[in-house]
Amino acid sequence: MEALSAQKELSSALKHQARAQGFEPVGIARLPGSARLRLRSAALERWLDAGYQADMGWMAAPRRKDATQLLEGATSLLAVGLNYHVKHERMPGRLAIARYGWGRDYHRVVNQRLKRLGRWLESQKPGTRWRACVDADPLLDKAWAEEAGLGWIGKHSNLIHHERGSWMVIGHLLCDIELSPDPPAAPLCGRCTLCMEACPTQAIREPFVVDSGLCLAYHTIENRDAELPETIKAAMGPWVAGCDICQDVCPWNRGDIPSNDDPDLQPRQWMLDLSREQAMTWDDTTWQEQLRGSALRRIKPWMWRRNAAAAEPKDVPTLDKSGSR
Repeated sequence: MEALSAQKELSSALKHQARAQGFEPVGIARLPGSARLRLRSAALERWLDAGYQADMGWMAAPRRKDATQLLEGATSLLAVGLNYHVKHERMPGRLAIARYGWGRDYHRVVNQRLKRLGRWLESQKPGTRWRACVDADPLLDKAWAEEAGLGWIGKHSNLIHHERGSWMVIGHLLCDIELSPDPPAAPLCGRCTLCMEACPTQAIREPFVVDSGLCLAYHTIENRDAELPETIKAAMGPWVAGCDICQDVCPWNRGDIPSNDDPDLQPRQWMLDLSREQAMTWDDTTWQEQLRGSALRRIKPWMWRRNAAAAEPKDVPTLDKSGSR
């Protein structure tokens, strides 16, 4: 009983430390996970077999299905969300950039804060081994976040929290000590299919299944071809870096959801006010300067120009964000 009490106390203190780092929601899961985690692994296999990963071969990494291959002896993980919804909007008639990319590179932000938590955990329990993971690591990150109670995976494949919506990036801290798990999140999408209906390319083939080869986010960020497919060009609208359409229309993102004033997440002004002329005429050096410290450095300067040439800088209609779910 005493050991169990100490475990609960340490778990609670770790989550308190995570919130102090700006993370919310936070939760804990135990490895190897529940039956639902195994179903998520099987769903990944079906997705890969269908070829929906397009050219993202790294999605097939075997370690993605076994977290202990990332940290030998791992028994628990802390899952964290970082809300990137801010009180800013794109200027009307400008090119559109996905919200997650507006601020400082979230990989660095989340990784640095998770490492602080890992060092804190080690100070509380010397000898603890841990590893910080962001979405660049081969981990079923959304499935483990769901397992830890952060939210459920929506039909658009993004994680949704019942109070904070889906505007969050996630990270995990694997460790080799036993922590007290939180209950997994319950799915609450119900019969809603608004994200599927709003997708201009019908990339959401069926609930929870996104075909990357049809996704605007994939093509604007990952596609290295000199020219985009004509079907993608015709559907791009203003999007030149990612796409938020399926999140913009989600009822869980309506209403008074929290905004984050964290300095690391505040947008660079040019990302809210980017014209086609700017995007087309900035040289490589200017682009590299503008993208310093941004997650969107993954999009090379020539790709920004390619995307801008195909985009139509116009306002995209979304659902009224007022009203009930």
